[in-house]
Amino acid sequence: MFPLDSSKKLSFNRLISEGDLVITYERHDNMKAVKVCEGSTLQNRFGVFKHSDWIGKPFGTKVFSNKGGFIYLLAPTPELWTLVLSHRTQILYIADISFVIMFLELVPGCVVLESGTGSGSLSTSLGRAVAPTGHVYTFDFHEQRAASAREDFEKTGLSSLVTVGVRDIQGEGFPNEFSGMADAVFLDLPQPWLAIPSVAKMLRHDGIVCSFSPCIEQRSNDSSNLSENQRSSIPMARPCMEAKGHTGYLTFARLRCLS
Repeated sequence: MFPLDSSKKLSFNRLISEGDLVITYERHDNMKAVKVCEGSTLQNRFGVFKHSDWIGKPFGTKVFSNKGGFIYLLAPTPELWTLVLSHRTQILYIADISFVIMFLELVPGCVVLESGTGSGSLSTSLGRAVAPTGHVYTFDFHEQRAASAREDFEKTGLSSLVTVGVRDIQGEGFPNEFSGMADAVFLDLPQPWLAIPSVAKMLRHDGIVCSFSPCIEQRSNDSSNLSENQRSSIPMARPCMEAKGHTGYLTFARLRCLS
């Protein structure tokens, strides 16, 4: 997903090669992630598409089947990956993700801790935001879910930017090895306020935490616990019920690092 050239810059200005992951686009609500393999084919209602015809073509190419039907071969950007990934849990979509990345003030080189890897939708965008010199450390208490996410990051080329761990952050907190290292922390937990003391130890001076909560009761508990270490006001985004937008309450705060 994120090819690195010799200068460690991200670029999609390259041709499709054997083993690449591409997004096949039929229409806005019908896309699929496909690994390019010489000798393989993709069959759909438009006909048979040979992978061999894709190799050597740039991303964005329109390719035709044996019946004259066509699809587009798109680069697997985080925005598109969010739309085609396997849903092991409820995921965050672009409206939430863009809001999170902006308010966490993420730039290349940042270190991010995430609790609640889930399906990896947010983790993928976090990885791009901090690339090529930053890193995302994401944790999930469910071992099989973490293993599946790790496989996805290998598949999409994110394994050098995202590390997946198995840990109950709500009960155990983040590993002590990250104390004072995180520029930002993201929490997606049933009881996120239980992790706030650990978050305060992980953040650098003036670091930011974001907590995602589907219920207003969770948000209220977050606010009361965050206020104990708060340095600035706590902005919040509420769910949008009219469209696929914000799916929960996003609460942000800057925390005082504890000695």
